[in-house]
Amino acid sequence: MISPLAQFQRRKEPSVPPAEAPSSARRPTALALCRRWADPTAVTLTTLLVAWRASALGQWIVDDAAITFAYARSVDEGLGPVQQPGADPVEGYSNPSWLALLVIGRRLGLFDHGALLGVSDLVLYPKALALLCTAGVLACVAVAARAVLPGRSWAVTLLAGGLLAANLSYVAWSFSGLENPLYALTAAATGALLVRGAVRGTLLRPVVAATAGAVALLAALTRPDGAVLAAAYPVAVLLYLRRDGLARAVRAVALSSATFALPYAAFLLWRRATFGLWVPNTAVAKAQQPPRLGQLATAGELLTYGGWALALIGAACAGIALARPGPPRRALAALLVPLALTLVAYGVLGRDWMALYRFATPVWVLAATAFALAAGAVWRAEGPRARALTGCALAGALLLSVTGQAARNDRFVHRPTLSMCFVVERYGHTFNAYAGYLGLRDGTVALPDLGGTLLTSRLRVLDLAGLTDRRVADAYAARDTAALRHHVLNGVRPELLHVHAAWTAKSGLTAARLGAAGYVPLYTEGNGGDYVRADAVRDPDRITALRERVRPTLEAMAAEMRPAGCGPTLRAGEGAPA
Repeated sequence: MISPLAQFQRRKEPSVPPAEAPSSARRPTALALCRRWADPTAVTLTTLLVAWRASALGQWIVDDAAITFAYARSVDEGLGPVQQPGADPVEGYSNPSWLALLVIGRRLGLFDHGALLGVSDLVLYPKALALLCTAGVLACVAVAARAVLPGRSWAVTLLAGGLLAANLSYVAWSFSGLENPLYALTAAATGALLVRGAVRGTLLRPVVAATAGAVALLAALTRPDGAVLAAAYPVAVLLYLRRDGLARAVRAVALSSATFALPYAAFLLWRRATFGLWVPNTAVAKAQQPPRLGQLATAGELLTYGGWALALIGAACAGIALARPGPPRRALAALLVPLALTLVAYGVLGRDWMALYRFATPVWVLAATAFALAAGAVWRAEGPRARALTGCALAGALLLSVTGQAARNDRFVHRPTLSMCFVVERYGHTFNAYAGYLGLRDGTVALPDLGGTLLTSRLRVLDLAGLTDRRVADAYAARDTAALRHHVLNGVRPELLHVHAAWTAKSGLTAARLGAAGYVPLYTEGNGGDYVRADAVRDPDRITALRERVRPTLEAMAAEMRPAGCGPTLRAGEGAPA
């Protein structure tokens, strides 16, 4: 029982105003909110930084991406996997999962339907997918960093995102319209999964094993070389294998392998039944040879492009982190597995003619993640002097990397690899106009630049690159140019034909051979040009008149090579009369 005096004293004590009570509690709450939103903020900022860098490329979409666009149109319209109506089924794409995303977008009215704010959705939709995938990549970096460096994961994300934004190879090919951003996302997800499993000791859990297999399956369906990621989980398990956990490890690897292999085997059987091949026709056309040890040296080109100073500092930080026991060592060891696998895959692929290493996108993602994690681990473990030295070294190396890339990057920005819109105008619209002027109502055009042509041509298209033509692909694979020429000049006998640069020598369709087969030039450029089969035109005078009319236009087009855009929609039959 409380005495009257105590009650009186309690009444005399000043009460704390309600507004002041939460003052001490607000600080940890605000700190908790900052910590909660630090990673999402870092992901958002770096995603916007990558998008800003990509904006320098404008509406550029590489023409190879438009081949998949054409297949997406055919699939969505119920025609099946064909390059255009009436064509035979040929797997002229190598990215089924990316194709599926385009088909979904088209079905939802987001792709291949029109324009938004004057920009075609053929540009906006794939670039929006790229932006989402980039955010996903950086979110995976944050997830991996949080497992290793809690409280500093936002800084790791900022560093990795900054490295990727500074790398035009990553930025350009992620926003090219190709499947690169989805492949990058699968690589980043694999890295994050292995890092978390290695650091938290959950690598052998069934959900981790199954998820690793599923991500590898998505990678293999995004690019054929993505199948190498199926080996990442078993190798990581082997790194941390203990004798008392052998049975559990075997079960986990079996689950991951089955999650990948069973659906992928079903897909391969479908491919064989549909197209008669175990690999995409694109692989046949490119005549991919069995890998040689010497090819791995091409991976050194990536170090030169990325910057040797940056690579050496990253290697030093990784070496320091790996030398010390703890979560960073386990994380980096796990992360180096998919990085090594993607480097090997890059090395064994045939050399690509496109600029800025388009097959290296997953390598850049995993390398940037490893670099940022290693630098973050060193930063946390060292004192103020070492931190200052590390920070200065990182800044200097990044500056050297950016300046070293500058000249090559500027050339790419001002004249990027073959644009879809250039092909639309130069081959799609131009050959439609040729056909109209020359009275070729129902004809075939043979040429090697395909994407924009397929989207706009009212003619049947014969792919001289072989990506969408089985006979041409087989001829390239057999290195039998005589069979290729016989198929083109004696079998198909297209009314219109175009070759240029390396394709003239590769196909053997030289001016002399075309002349002997009855073709006459409409426009010549270098060792190739535009040709028409003379006996297909009723009025020869029209050929002469057409030659005089088209040269100024085509010369101006060749000088530009990068149109600002090509209209809100691309449909077969477009193109003004020549």
